[in-house]
Amino acid sequence: MAQSPELLRRLLRAKDRMDRAPHEEWPIHRLAQVSAVSGSHFARSFKTAFGVPPHRYLLTRRIERAVALLRDTELPVTEIAFQTGWKSLGTFGRVFRDITGESPGSIRARQRSTPHGREHMPECMVRAADRPNLKMAVLEKRRKTSVARMNHPSTEDLL
Repeated sequence: MAQSPELLRRLLRAKDRMDRAPHEEWPIHRLAQVSAVSGSHFARSFKTAFGVPPHRYLLTRRIERAVALLRDTELPVTEIAFQTGWKSLGTFGRVFRDITGESPGSIRARQRSTPHGREHMPECMVRAADRPNLKMAVLEKRRKTSVARMNHPSTEDLL
């Protein structure tokens, strides 16, 4: 089912707001107000238009920003967590690891040790290359990882 151009403009308005301020709280009712539609209609239409639910899209933006801050600044991980909209360092670390597969500290170390020549690339291209894949829900990723560990335990799991 194709969405009307007017609805797509409204959805883009909400998406742009999340892009400009991913550190803010963006509950569905607030995004729906920006788009001038009901909450349930907004959630369904957003997923149809952009392929991911609004919350997952927001997580993507927050993690992208956190990776950039880890790479480009000396800020402590705690400060990066709070600047990117997380209320709890533990939640930030768990979700960050679930999405990227690495801890914030290991991402920082790897990003800094690898010369990447990104200073000559447009920022939009760098962001696209670093964008986490959130086509799958975080809980689904966790479930698949735990099933894989049960089926193929590593030596660490056996100790």
